[in-house]
Amino acid sequence: MKRYQIKGMSCAACAARVEKAVSRVEGVDSVTVSLLTNSMTVEGTADDKTVVTAVKQAGYGAKALKESERAETGQDTEFKTLRRRFFVSLAVLLPLMYVSMGHMAFGWPLPGFLSTHTAMGVFEAVLALAVMVVNRKFFINGWKGAVHGAPNMDTLVALGSGVSYVYSLVLLILLFVRGGGMPTFWFESAAMILVLITLGKMLEAYSKGRTTDALEGLRKLSPETANVLRDGTEEPVQTKDLKTGDLIAVRPGESFPADGVVVSGASSVNEASLTGESVPVDKEEGSSVSAGTVNLNGFLVVRATKVGEETLLSKIIRLVSDSSATKAPAQRIADKISGIFVPVVIGIALVTFAVWMFISGGDVGKSLTYAVSVLVVSCPCALGLATPVAIMVGSGVGAKHGILFKTAAALEGAGKVRIAAFDKTGTVTKGEPAVTDVVSEDETELIRIAYALEKQSEHPLALSVVRYVEESRANGLAPAEISPEKMRNFVSVPGKGLKAELELNGKYVQVYGGKNAYISEIAPVPETVDEKAEALKKEGKTLLWFAEEGRFLGLIAVSDVLKDGVRESMEELNGLGIRTVMLSGDNEVTANAIAKEAGITEVAAEVLPDEKEERIREYQSGGTVPVMMVGDGMNDAPALTTADLGAAIGAGTDVAIDAADLVLVRSDVYDVVKAVKLGKDVYRNILENLFWAFFYNVLMIPLAAGVFSGIFGWSLDPMIAAAAMSLSSFTVVMNALRLNLVKLEKKR
Repeated sequence: MKRYQIKGMSCAACAARVEKAVSRVEGVDSVTVSLLTNSMTVEGTADDKTVVTAVKQAGYGAKALKESERAETGQDTEFKTLRRRFFVSLAVLLPLMYVSMGHMAFGWPLPGFLSTHTAMGVFEAVLALAVMVVNRKFFINGWKGAVHGAPNMDTLVALGSGVSYVYSLVLLILLFVRGGGMPTFWFESAAMILVLITLGKMLEAYSKGRTTDALEGLRKLSPETANVLRDGTEEPVQTKDLKTGDLIAVRPGESFPADGVVVSGASSVNEASLTGESVPVDKEEGSSVSAGTVNLNGFLVVRATKVGEETLLSKIIRLVSDSSATKAPAQRIADKISGIFVPVVIGIALVTFAVWMFISGGDVGKSLTYAVSVLVVSCPCALGLATPVAIMVGSGVGAKHGILFKTAAALEGAGKVRIAAFDKTGTVTKGEPAVTDVVSEDETELIRIAYALEKQSEHPLALSVVRYVEESRANGLAPAEISPEKMRNFVSVPGKGLKAELELNGKYVQVYGGKNAYISEIAPVPETVDEKAEALKKEGKTLLWFAEEGRFLGLIAVSDVLKDGVRESMEELNGLGIRTVMLSGDNEVTANAIAKEAGITEVAAEVLPDEKEERIREYQSGGTVPVMMVGDGMNDAPALTTADLGAAIGAGTDVAIDAADLVLVRSDVYDVVKAVKLGKDVYRNILENLFWAFFYNVLMIPLAAGVFSGIFGWSLDPMIAAAAMSLSSFTVVMNALRLNLVKLEKKR
C-alpha cells in the first residue's frame, strides 16, 4: 500500500474526482481518498510519478509519502488562515451592511458623500469586491475545478457570490448610463455569502482538528530527547536518533523514548496511554517497557530493543492513522452521490432560474434570488465528512482503550457482529495449567511431597504444581520445603509418573506421583476420593495422584483456568444479542466444562487447527451472518482472515496479529465487549450523520428553489442559505465528537 499527501481538496466532490482520476491509472487496483486527513492510499503496481501526475491533471496537488512519513492534515494552519480571513472580511462587511441594510431598512444616517443611490452603489461595490479579494480562494479553486471538469463546493460558492456581484454591477452601470430609479443591489449578498461560508469552514476546520486529538495525543507521548548512557556518562540524544541496544536512563516522571528491557532499577510504570489500564504496573530487572509510557517513582536503566517506527506506540499511531484513511462500507452511497452532486446542483440552479423567469414574467432579480439560494445552500461536504469524522473519532477512542482497528470497515463491522467465536487456549483461558483443587486428609503433607517430586520434572503439569506451591509459600500459606538432600533415587516412569525416596521423620520412604492406574497399584484409593475425582474429571480437570508405599496421600487437580473477566465478558456479549462460541481442540468434556464456567453458549470441541476456518464459514451462513473470530495463535490465522472481523489478542503471535482486522493490546477478553460497543456507537453515529447530510440537502435545496413558496409562502434568502450551508458540515463533525463521551468500562 502506497500513501500520498493530497492538496487543494475542499469538499467530497474533490475527493471523488481524485479517486476517479487515479482509479483510471494502469496498475492501480484500488484507491481511497480521505477528505478528513487530506491523504490517499493506493494499492497496485503503478509508480509514484504516474499516480502524482494523474492527481495533478485532475487539478490537485500530490506528494508520495515515505513509510515513516504521515500526511499533514494542515487543520491547525487551515483554521488560523480561515480565522484571519473571516475577521478581515467581517471588518469590511460591517460598513457594507450598515449602508445596504442599516440605511435602506432602518434609515440610519449616512455621510454626505453617500447622499445618492449611485454613490451608495459604488461604495457597496468596492467593499464587496474587497471581501471577494480576501476570499479569492473560493474563486480560484472553483474555477480550477470547473476547468478540469470537476466542479466542487467552491464552484457553487463562487457562482453564487459572483452572479450576485455581476448582476448588481450591471445594474450599477445601467444606473450610471441611464440615470434615475433606485435598483436593488445584491452587493451585500455577494459579500455575506462568502463571509458566512468562511465562518462555517472555520468552525469545520476547528472541529475537524478536534477529531484528530487522540492521534496527536499519541504522537506527543514519546519524548523528543532521551538520556543515553555512553562510557558511564549521560548524553542527550534526539529520540529519532536512538539505536537498538542503547542504554537509556529514565527518571521518575519521564516517558520512555523506546521499547526496551529494564537493565537495572525498580519502579512503577503508568501504561494507561497504550492499554487504557489506569493501575500502574511494577517493573524490575528483566521487565519490558514501551515507548510513551511513564516512569512513576524509580530510576531505571533500559536497553532499547525497538526504536523509531518499530515501537509499539508507533505501530499504534500507524494503525489508527491508516484506519482513518480508509473508508467504511456506509460511505459508498455518499461517495457516489458526491461525485455527481455539484453538477446536479448547478443544473437545478439553472432550471430554477428558467422556471422562475417564466413564472415571474421575466423578473431577473427574483429568479436570481432562488437560483443563487440553490447554489449556496447545497452542501456536499456534509456527505463527504459524515463517515470519516466518525471513524477518526472512533479509532481514537479505541486506541485510548487499547483497541486498534486496522480499517474503517473493521470499526463499522464490530457494531454488526452477530456471532463471536473464541479460540480457547490463550484467549478464553490463560494457556497454562494451574492447580485448582487439592484433595487429601493431610493437605500439608501432600503438598510437601508433591512439590519435592514435581520439582524434579519439567512436565507442564509438574510446573503448575511447583508454581502453585511457590506462590503459596510466598504468601505464607505453604509448608516448608523438603531439602533436596533428603531425596534419592528419583525416577521418571514413562507413561505412568514419578517415584523417589524421601527422608521423612528420620527414615527414607518410597513416594509416587502420576496417573490413577499407576497409583492404584501402590495404594488403595478411598471411595470418597474416587467420587470426588469423577466430579473433577467432568469439570475437564486433569488429576495428579500421589501415594507412598501402601498409603494413599491424595490428589491435585490441574486445569487451564479462565482469564480474569471472561465470564463477565460473555454475559455482556450474550446480553447484546451476540451468540458466543468456543472453538477448541480439547475433548468434549474439558471443552464443555470450560465453556460452562465461562458462560459461553456453544462449543465446538475436538476441532483441528485447519477445521476452525471451516467452522467460521458455517457460522457465516453464506455471508449473511457477520462473525467475529478472536484468537492468539498461528493456527488461528486462517480463521481470523476468513471471519468478517478477526480480533487478535495482543500477546499472541505476530502471524495472528497480522491476519486480524482488530488488535486487543491488553490481551483482555473484555476488550471484545468494548470493541463491539464502540462499533455499535460509531455505526449509529455514521447513520445519524448520513441521515442529517441527506435530509439537509433533500429539504433545503427544494426550499431554496422556491418549491414551497406557492404552497406555504416559504422562501430562502441567499444569505440565510449561506448560513445554513456553513453550519451543516459543522453539525456533522460536532455530532461525531460526541463519541468521545462513550463509556466503555465494565459495569460495576
